[in-house]
Amino acid sequence: MRSGWLLREGDVLCALEMTESRRERARGLRCRSIGDGAVHLPGGRAAHSLGMDAPMDAAFLSGDLVVLKIVHLRPWRYALRLRGARSVVEADGGALERWGVQVGDQLEIREIRPGS
Repeated sequence: MRSGWLLREGDVLCALEMTESRRERARGLRCRSIGDGAVHLPGGRAAHSLGMDAPMDAAFLSGDLVVLKIVHLRPWRYALRLRGARSVVEADGGALERWGVQVGDQLEIREIRPGS
């Protein structure tokens, strides 16, 4: 898993973990303690909170990281595939609202390179 930042208009919204394998994507936010951060799931087109005991937020993103849809999932729920979505950002419930993320926002991901 790689680390980075999630940004909007040059402002850092949160720390970001970026999944690299199918196994990491399948786990998503589940079993992670990321505090006020988020997980990016490239290739993700659906989201679920199966196995979680707290609510979560999911932002469906286009290929160029524009927010297409935001869903708030209670534990043990599933958000269906979204046409046009190319990735998903998952965060603790209420985080996207706290960060002011809205449909139509252009997001940016900046990877933290080792040694930088």
